[in-house]
Amino acid sequence: MGDDGLHKTAWQRDTFKDLREDLAEANAEGKRLLVMVEQRGCIYCKKMHEEVYPDPEITKMIEDNFFVIQINMFGDVEVTDFDGETLPEKDMVQKWGALFTPTNLYFPEEVAEGVSAKDAAVATVPGAFGKLTTYNMMQWVLDHGYEGDEPFQKYHARQVVRQQEEGVLNVSE
Repeated sequence: MGDDGLHKTAWQRDTFKDLREDLAEANAEGKRLLVMVEQRGCIYCKKMHEEVYPDPEITKMIEDNFFVIQINMFGDVEVTDFDGETLPEKDMVQKWGALFTPTNLYFPEEVAEGVSAKDAAVATVPGAFGKLTTYNMMQWVLDHGYEGDEPFQKYHARQVVRQQEEGVLNVSE
């Protein structure tokens, strides 16, 4: 737990919270940018950090494939959006329309000039989910599923059947 009351992990990056810079760094590492909006005392954030993210398969998925930035829903640290606007975290979260914590925003490898993170995100996931849903969302983003005809829910249903047959992500628990 950090001084700000948010859960901290080794795979979260401490950056200047300039999304264009963070995206460039993510790309340089061959990873996708993921912004996690969280808040102090959030029971759902706690669930994700204590039950979901520590799963070895999910931890590996994140460490190998994602450049993760944490935003405090009520924080005062300045964030620079893709469109160049700089606001305190709490105001940026309002601009993006994030109402729940956690909210995960997944981004493409390239974001056009003048586009806000809210519009650039290829997936915005509000709330806490189980291991299978979390893992499958990350894989869907990595596979560019958002560019295809199969919505995430159908992709996820198809993957769950396979995962249950293979016994991955502790499906027997």
